[in-house]
Amino acid sequence: MKILILGCGWIGEALANRLMSEGHEVYATTTNSEKYQRLQAAGIFAIKANFDEPIDQSDFPSHIDFVLNSLPAVKRLDWSVLTARFEAARALLKQLVYRKHIFLSSVGVYPDRDGDFTEETILDARDNKLLAAEVCMQGLPHTIVYRLGGLFGGQRIFAKYFQDKVCTTGAQCTNFIHQTDVLNLIQLGFLNQLSGSCYNLVTPESSSKKEVILASAAKYGFRPPVAFDDQECFQKHVSSHKIRQVLDYTFVYPSPLDF
Repeated sequence: MKILILGCGWIGEALANRLMSEGHEVYATTTNSEKYQRLQAAGIFAIKANFDEPIDQSDFPSHIDFVLNSLPAVKRLDWSVLTARFEAARALLKQLVYRKHIFLSSVGVYPDRDGDFTEETILDARDNKLLAAEVCMQGLPHTIVYRLGGLFGGQRIFAKYFQDKVCTTGAQCTNFIHQTDVLNLIQLGFLNQLSGSCYNLVTPESSSKKEVILASAAKYGFRPPVAFDDQECFQKHVSSHKIRQVLDYTFVYPSPLDF
């Protein structure tokens, strides 16, 4: 297989290395010189490309099997920058021949309030930059959107970020996912027929953030927060039932307490 990864971040690089180990041909874009060298050293066809600047299409293969698109649509971006970034990506992909395109979005597309959220939840498009990026990418053929929960695994350990701090979100429920399950679901998504155009990727089981912090602190030897002060207590629960049902997938890490 020939795979193109746009925006080779933490998930993209892990996928690139896995696919390389399986004997596939991988192309990946980055704006980072150090990562460019690291990708090349791993045998990956690295492409220096910043989608906020003009793109040289000749750097890209014209025919590929699959595209993983993890260009970020972070909230701090100005609308003009975000629009230009994803229009540039869409213009590039329109010129390429591919079988399937998976765009990595986030469960941050759902509002931070009490509620149960599925792919069928009607969203307010006002000031929702993640949703705007999704809509832009869904204008391309053969496109699937994966809305990822909070990403953990490897050196990304939840307790690490709360050592000696006051945690104000401990009462909230988690919407997390382990890197291993993300990689598995990307590969399965490439190779299997998916009936929908959008899927949530979060663990089937949820815990409070406080429980996960304390469990990961004990497991990996991090100091716990100095205090839990529950100021932000909304219960936003995102369901991954749809992707589990469509792909008949059993999570390797079904609970964030397993991370």
